[in-house]
Amino acid sequence: MENFSIIFMGTPEFARTSLEKIHKEGIHISCVITAADKPAGRGQKIKMSAVKNYAVANKLPVLQPPNLKDPDFIDKLKTIDADLFVVVAFRMLPEIVWNMPQHGTINLHASLLPNYRGAAPINHAIMNGEETTGLTTFYIEKEIDTGKIILQDKVHIDETMNAGMLHDLLMNKGGDLLLKTIRLIARGEDVPTTIQLSESSKKAPKLFPKDCKINWNDTLKNIYNHIRGLSPYPGAWSEAQGANGETFKFKIFSAETEKNSHRHSVPSIHTDGKNFLKISVSEGFIVVKELQLPGKKRMAVTEFLKGSRGLEWAIY
Repeated sequence: MENFSIIFMGTPEFARTSLEKIHKEGIHISCVITAADKPAGRGQKIKMSAVKNYAVANKLPVLQPPNLKDPDFIDKLKTIDADLFVVVAFRMLPEIVWNMPQHGTINLHASLLPNYRGAAPINHAIMNGEETTGLTTFYIEKEIDTGKIILQDKVHIDETMNAGMLHDLLMNKGGDLLLKTIRLIARGEDVPTTIQLSESSKKAPKLFPKDCKINWNDTLKNIYNHIRGLSPYPGAWSEAQGANGETFKFKIFSAETEKNSHRHSVPSIHTDGKNFLKISVSEGFIVVKELQLPGKKRMAVTEFLKGSRGLEWAIY
């Protein structure tokens, strides 16, 4: 490991945690590559990525190329001459980049490949009601998330876990798996790999707003999984019409299930106006715990009900 160097590529907090673990382990990081600084928040102040924040604080060299095929950027990578590129939650790399280092380019993915290839593996695993997921390190090849598997680590998904909780669990375990993988490659031995078979693998495509809408005609379990699989981001949503006839969207961030063979219309709201708000579905009720209205903050249902006298919504 003494003469072994890497270039780390990543942008969000998920990647920052891996960078920190690798850096604290003493592995030589020749350069950090991350997304360009962007305006964020109400004030639109320029904000650095989580990965850049860590790199700058720890005096690691940083590159932020707008174009990964730019000749000057490619020449810079060749000059650095790192042994291995390590990618976590970054952009798709051109072949001229991932094929450059002597030991290849590895990626950390938040699923047990070949299942849940794509941009949203954490969300889709919970939305599909999976009880197990995990992490995979693999060599990057031409097709996204299809390269030879190096190591995997399984993780149990508790039935009350939402996407944010699973994200944090995988984020912390991911750095450890990356460290094992880097050590394995750095020893210079033949790295055992597994070829991915993907004939019946499940997908994890990018989520769009239409994918997050709640289907109230679905099963109780599927609706519950849909809500927790999209919490806290991007958020499961539904449309409703108020007593004044105005149509609006609202998000549900936390809920519980209540099985009940009721005869209420589906969906319809039921509340005592103080302590509970639940929505009837085919097999019972979705008991809402946290929600958000347009232009409002996310709030507990008890807080919401205090300011919602005579709640009369038609949900669809």
